[in-house]
Amino acid sequence: MLLAIDTGNTNTLFALRDKDGWVFEWRIATNSKRTADEYAVWFHQLLFMVGLEFKDVSSCVISSVVPQSIFNLRNLARRHLEVEPIIVGETNVDIGIGIRIDAPSQVGADRLVNALGAVQRYDGPLIIIDSGTATTFDIVSEDHYFEGGIISPGINLSIQALHDAAAQLPRIEIRKPNSVIGKDTVSAMQSGIFWGYISLIDGIVRKIIEEDGRDFTVIGTGGVASLFEGSSETIQHYDSQLTIDGLYEVWQLNT
Repeated sequence: MLLAIDTGNTNTLFALRDKDGWVFEWRIATNSKRTADEYAVWFHQLLFMVGLEFKDVSSCVISSVVPQSIFNLRNLARRHLEVEPIIVGETNVDIGIGIRIDAPSQVGADRLVNALGAVQRYDGPLIIIDSGTATTFDIVSEDHYFEGGIISPGINLSIQALHDAAAQLPRIEIRKPNSVIGKDTVSAMQSGIFWGYISLIDGIVRKIIEEDGRDFTVIGTGGVASLFEGSSETIQHYDSQLTIDGLYEVWQLNT
């Protein structure tokens, strides 16, 4: 089985795939100081719960936007799983996507992996909106080149900022409010966050199209993207597995 590991700024995803597709997914809070042995204990227990062992993992591919975590994840694969991992971003790894920007080395591995996953499934030039710790808008050309994008604060960062900076504002759950006009503090905050981000997404997509002129296919992915389904006027497809599908493509290209 293939183990795909995607380390984001907030969470790290472990996903297992057999010959038929993805079968299990688990998440753990990202901690750059977590050792290979700590990962091993956690992962071993999860495998045991579904009737699997380390020996069932035959290959591994890793993408990380937290460079400090790569050392320990590599050791997890080598020492405990006894496989040599493919690390997205290393010079000997083919990512299947060209980069057409001024500073190619600054592109996050997750954005390139998303781009690779998207071009396997969707036609035409693409706008990929990934709603995670940050909300990113990435442009991928019809000939499979990453052409840049936009980075804005993620929805959870905005909620945390409101709570931290204003003494009387509570932490709230992310949900679509019943009315745009809040009748109490919580509903007012939920409306501002939800409709604020819908307006952010639709406004930026329209600005991209206005400036660029191409007919884009717009894809939403990431932890909270599904909340926007039915509310955003510009997102055409919602694809929660875009990143791990991209990791699978990286693994295929390099094995």
